[in-house]
Amino acid sequence: MSEAIPTQRAPYKVSVEAGRNYAWCACGRSAKQPFCDGSHKDTGLSPIVFKAEESKDLFLCGCKQTKNGPYCDGTHGKL
Repeated sequence: MSEAIPTQRAPYKVSVEAGRNYAWCACGRSAKQPFCDGSHKDTGLSPIVFKAEESKDLFLCGCKQTKNGPYCDGTHGKL
């Protein structure tokens, strides 16, 4: 199993649309950060899929070390 690769030491601010599904990249290999593009294949890691309950801005983890994926929990401040 591979480890996640941090993509940045700050969260990604994204706008989500109510009722839509999103797949947050948990491996750090996607070229479409912070979302999954399938680059996790053969890493043993999988994206976290979530459905937006309302349209709003979210802060998704960029360091890939959050304990509350896909959401930023401030862990990047300790790296």
